[in-house]
Formats: sequence, structure tokens, C-alpha cells
Amino acid sequence: MLRAFTQICVNLASKWLPDSFVLVAVLTLFVFLSVWGFTSQEPLQIVQNWGNGAWNLLAFSMQMALVLVLGQALASAKIISSFLQKLASIPKGYFSAILLVTFLGLVANLINWGFGLVISAIFAKEIAKKVKGVDYRLLIAAAYSGFVVWHGGLSGSIPLTLSSGGEALAKSTAGILTEGIPSSMTIFSGFNLTIIAIIVVCLPFLLASIHPTKENTLEIDKKLLEQENKDLEVINHSKDKSLAVWLENSFLVSASISILGFVYIVAYFVKGGDLNLNIINTIFLFLGILLHKKPASYIKAINTAAKNAAGILLQFPFYAGIIGMMVAGGEHSLASMLSQFFISISNSDTFALFAFWSAGFVNIFVPSGGGQWAVQAPIMIPAGLELGISPAVTSMAIAWGDAWTNMIQPFWALPALAIAGLGVKDIMGYCVITLLFTGLVISLGFLFLV
Repeated sequence: MLRAFTQICVNLASKWLPDSFVLVAVLTLFVFLSVWGFTSQEPLQIVQNWGNGAWNLLAFSMQMALVLVLGQALASAKIISSFLQKLASIPKGYFSAILLVTFLGLVANLINWGFGLVISAIFAKEIAKKVKGVDYRLLIAAAYSGFVVWHGGLSGSIPLTLSSGGEALAKSTAGILTEGIPSSMTIFSGFNLTIIAIIVVCLPFLLASIHPTKENTLEIDKKLLEQENKDLEVINHSKDKSLAVWLENSFLVSASISILGFVYIVAYFVKGGDLNLNIINTIFLFLGILLHKKPASYIKAINTAAKNAAGILLQFPFYAGIIGMMVAGGEHSLASMLSQFFISISNSDTFALFAFWSAGFVNIFVPSGGGQWAVQAPIMIPAGLELGISPAVTSMAIAWGDAWTNMIQPFWALPALAIAGLGVKDIMGYCVITLLFTGLVISLGFLFLV
């Protein structure tokens, strides 16, 4: 029955879901009309808010493009690709393949979401090359499903903001919180660890059990593999003895510049630096240069990987514009109104649950942890305090909601889709299963464990 339901979701997604750019265009128009209809803002003002917000994610867009490009270039280095190929040889059938990809994706995202998002998609692609009879779409969906736990892990931006304390926390919560909340009350709390444990143990088996029948299985496209091999070919200049060609193929150049990079990385962590997107990109960059050995080889790998960043570069400004429309107006913004609605139907027993649901709903339109936190925290935290709900619980409810509906939000899936060479409609039907299962687990967690 579950497999049949999944197939219905897959068929509906493949027939009705357009390209992710078309989706963000439709979402932009929908949010424009919603803000116009439910707030007092005039159409011109809404358009201006959209335009003013469109470029607010430039730094983040560059970070995401780089984590995709640098991560893929690193994975194409011979030593890394050989390791992934050996690891991909472990599964002998589709069940164990889906099981391994999902588990690795969950663990990697608990460590760091940027690392997990890229490495799990690359690993899934390697498994698709090795294991016959496994559905490629489900493999990539399983890899992306690991992203659902990132806010409950070590790189969750909301719990990390809480633990930092100080002026940044006070500003993001409108002065409500000034003292930091330790991670023992958020990431390492009993309810959070229980939710994570259930998802990590059960989700891999659930996704493996919904693998389509043989006649509905879609394996990796051989043309995709042929193009990948062609892209990674390096032009041989062995007969050219010029200084320029020698430098382009010199390991000395790669090793020298890598040493500088690794000195910086070590010093960064020695001084107490945290694992964020910038340092991950730095690690990917210099490790990639070193492992490719020849500058010419690394340049070729970067040129190949850069083609996959097109979706991020095109669509992120539109999502930033949507966020601009959703949050403009402060407490009178559409995002704030949505949060207020969920507060109005809550009580002390259901508040954490409704905070989670409200965050999940708002995340569809504001797919940014920082942006959503800035809108919801000043509203949800004082409302929770009035009902006797700890700010740590309310904050984690917002965090989990922000991660939960990413399963049906193309914004975060773009890097994985670019690596896989798939479209959003190819994986979304399978991601619905992850959405429903994790939504149930997290909802029960906030209803009975806090």
C-alpha cells in the first residue's frame, strides 16, 4: 500500500511539477497576491519590497554555489572518487543501496549541512553507477532527505544562535533573550536526541521499502555518465615543454598554495573557529587543489562543476525577493500574521506543536533559517513564555519546522539536483514520504516529549 501511494505521488509530481525556476516564478506571484490581499500594503510598495530584498542573499548565494562547485571538484579527484567507488561497491541491491545513502546523508547533515548536502548527492550518484536495478530518482531523494535533520544537528543555525548569547541574540529576539541558552537544552536535549534517533533508525528502512517495482524503476542515464567522463578529460600537453605548460602541470604549484591554505585552516580551528560554510568551502578548495595534483586538472574540474551552479545563480535572487515581500512590515507582515494565527489556536499543551507547524508553513515561503528566525522568534518566544513554554523548546520547534518542509521546497534541493542532473519533479514524489514520516515523528515529539 505504501509503495502504491508513493507511486501515485511520483506520477503526480512528474506530470504536474514544472521546472524549479517556473515554481519560484509562480511562488513569487502567489506571495505578491497574498501580501496584497491580507496586509495593508499597496502593490507598488510590495514590488519595492521584492526588489529591495532580491539581492539580500548575494553572499549566501555565492557560498552555496561554491559549496556545490568546490565539493564536486574535490569529489572528482582520483583518490576521492576511488574511495567513493569502493564504498559504493558495498551495496549489492537496491534495498541496501537506499539504506546506505539515506543513513550517510542523515549522519553527514547532522555533522554539517553544507557538507552533507553535497557529499550525500555525490555518493548517491556513485552508487547509481555501481548498483544495477536501483531507481536513480529515489537514490537522490534519499540523499537529500538527510537534510531534514540539519537543524537538530551540530550546524543548526538557530540553536547555535541561541548558544552564542550577547547582542546578536538580543537583536534577533527583539531584546527578549540576552543570556545564551546552552546546547544541552537544545541540540543535546532529550526530546531532540529522541527525535533524531527515531528518524536516523527508521527513515532509511522506510525509503528502501518504497523502491518502485522493476517496470517503474528509472536507472541512471548512460548519456549523463558519458558526458561526465568527457567533461573530466584533461588535454595532454606532454609534448609542449614551455614554462607555462610546466607550471600548469606542476604539483609544486598545487602543494605550495595548499600549504598556505592548510596553515590558515589549522589556525582557524586552534583559535576556536566553528564549522561554517566559509571554512567548509576553504577546506574543499585547498584539499581539492592538493588532491588533483596538477593545476590544469583542478581548473578542468572547476569548469565542469561550475556548469551545475546555474540554478542557484538564477533562482536565489527570486527567493530573496519572496522573503523581502513576506517579512516587510514587521509585526504587520504576512509572515508575522501567519505566526499570530497559530498562536491564537494554541494552548500550553499544543503550543510547541503549533510552533513547529507554523514554522514549517512559513518556511515554504521564507526558505532561510536566519530570515525565518528573525520573523518568528520575536513573536513565538514571548507567546510561549506566557504559556510556560521554555524558549529552548520554542526555538527548536521553529528550527525543526524550518528544516521539515525543505523536503518539498526546491530552494535547498538545487545543489543536489545539479549534481545528479535531475529536475525537482524527479525527486519530489519520494520526498513527500520523508515529509509525512518526519512530520509525524517530530509532531509527536513536541506533543509528548517536551
